[in-house]
Parts: sequence; structure tokens; C-alpha cells
Amino acid sequence: MNLTLHLTENCNMDCSYCTREKCPKDMTEEVLYKACDLAFSKGQRAGLCFFGGEPLLKKDLIYKALSYCEAKSEQTGIRFDCKMTTNGTLLDEIFLERAVKAKMGIGLSFDGKAQDVCRFFVGGQTTSSVVEKKAKLLLSYMPDATALATIAPQAVPYYAESVRYLHDLGFSKVSFVIAYGNRVNWTDSDLDLLREQLEMTSSYLKELFIKKERFYMSAFGSKIRDCINGKNSAERCHLGVRQLPVTPDGDLYPCTSFIGDKDYLLGNVFDGIDDAKVIELAKKSSTPETCVDCDLVKRCTNSCGCANRMNTGDENKVSPLQCTYERMLIELSDALGEELYQIDPERFAKEFA
Repeated sequence: MNLTLHLTENCNMDCSYCTREKCPKDMTEEVLYKACDLAFSKGQRAGLCFFGGEPLLKKDLIYKALSYCEAKSEQTGIRFDCKMTTNGTLLDEIFLERAVKAKMGIGLSFDGKAQDVCRFFVGGQTTSSVVEKKAKLLLSYMPDATALATIAPQAVPYYAESVRYLHDLGFSKVSFVIAYGNRVNWTDSDLDLLREQLEMTSSYLKELFIKKERFYMSAFGSKIRDCINGKNSAERCHLGVRQLPVTPDGDLYPCTSFIGDKDYLLGNVFDGIDDAKVIELAKKSSTPETCVDCDLVKRCTNSCGCANRMNTGDENKVSPLQCTYERMLIELSDALGEELYQIDPERFAKEFA
């Protein structure tokens, strides 16, 4: 099974859109090992995602988890996979050597040219120069690492430029999402500008396709892939099933935005998962009523309980912001997909099948 380990609730950065409250609370070794055991307790694959706060503040726990799980995998024959989401500021060669050995996937939270708009160190210092250097170091060890950009309203003017910048830096995979939650305030003019930036980005992706350069941007790529493969994008979210967060205390929740809400506590690493509550939650998770009759109901992430909860306070209620964003993204992705297919049908099929 897959678990996201919140190794610490502390962070060395203070991003303006972050929805998590920082505090000096760390996971203990006891909780760590119990979480590892739980990951190996179901199925033939154990997956861990190191998360925070900033997980590299607790490198010692990551090293311990890797050694423990690698030994357990060898003993049991159960496959072990791991990944990490990090702001990158504490990456170093020693850690990356160990990460490569463990075949760890790393997602670098990096907003590109918008980095200094929202992402600061605690104390207010800018972070772009540090993270750019760390990004180059990361790519020298892991050429397939992913850049994870979160675009708040004030960063929208840098969207398309940031895509170009991250590609030029050496990333072949990037993920761009818009910032949700109560710390951001989107206006109609922000969304109008976002559409312009998405159109510019679409043109750039077409340009790279013509040049036969390998570059995957999930915002567009996932929509195109789901469309041609007939997949239901709304089924990506499986609260309490796909990936369970583990708090520093060892509590289990269905998703990050539910942490701390005791109504959604699904157990702990010491006593295990409350299967009855997981089943109950699965029954509650469904397509929002307002989306049932929409022509795009299977094309958007309307059932993402985490995003819905951040925006509306209700996991089964979609916000106007999310609806507007998904509609424009689907429209532009479909148009891009059609253009790419006309340019090179065979290559299009290989890249998006």
C-alpha cells in the first residue's frame, strides 16, 4: 500500500499560498518504522512518499526508512518504491547518491520565474537563486526529475515564461497547478490572464513537438491522454484508498487537507486502518450533484475531495474557480491535441497513448 509520511510539520520556507501551518513537530522513529510495516502489510508493493513540511529537514528519518524498507523488501519479496516532494533547498550530493541507489522519484517544488513572487525563506529572503542551483544538481543525478509549480494569482503573468524556463533548465517533465485554499484570492481578471498564459503555453508545447523535443507538461498532457484513451479523469481521486497521509503522531487520514479532522481519522500506524471507515468514506465520495449533468463530467477532476475541501469546505462540492479552470484547460488541451495529431499522427499516438 502507499503512504505519505509527513516527517515534520516544520519548514524552512514561508510560501504565501501554503495551506499548512508550520510547527516544530517531527515524526519519531517508532512511528516511522510502524508506518513502514503498515506499507508492507497489504499487497505486493509498498510505496512511501516523503513529505512535510520540508522532508529534508529530517534526512535522518529518510535514511532510516530507506534502509529498513530495502531490507524488508529483500526479506519478503514485496517491491518497495519511494518518492519525495521537496523545496530543494537542502539537497546535496550525499543525499542524491543515496536517493539514486533507492531509485527514489523526486518532485521539486519550483515555480520557475515566479519563484520569488510567492516562495520565500522564513524571514523573507528570496529563494530562486538557491533553488535554481539545487535544480541543476538534482538534474545531474536524476534527469527525469519533475518540477512542480504552483501558480497563485499574483504569479499568473509568469506562467508561460516559467514553462519555458524550466524546460531550458533541463526538466523534461513539469506539473503546473493553480493555488487553491483560503490564502489566495482569484479574480475574473486573473482568470482571463491565466487563459492567455495557457494559450501561450499551448503554442510553446506545439513548438517543442514540431522540434521533436521530449517534454511533458501534465496540465495539458493528462487531459489529452485521458481523452484519447477514454479514461475518466474524475476517477483519479480515491479518498482513503490510493495514498494515505501519516501524521508525525502516526494518525492516518484520507488526504492532506483532511488532517486534523477527527471525523476523517482512519486509524493509526499502531492499530492499523479502520476498514469500515474507509468503506464508509468510499460510499460518500462521488461526483458532485452540480456536475452530474455536465458534458465534461468525465473530463475534469470534479471528484477530487482534497481540492473541493480546500475551496468550499465540502469534499463533494466544486468551487466556481475549479470549474472555470478545468473548462478552459480541457478546451485548450483538446485544441492542442488536435493540432499535434494533424502534425504527426504516429508520433502523437506514441506520446499520448
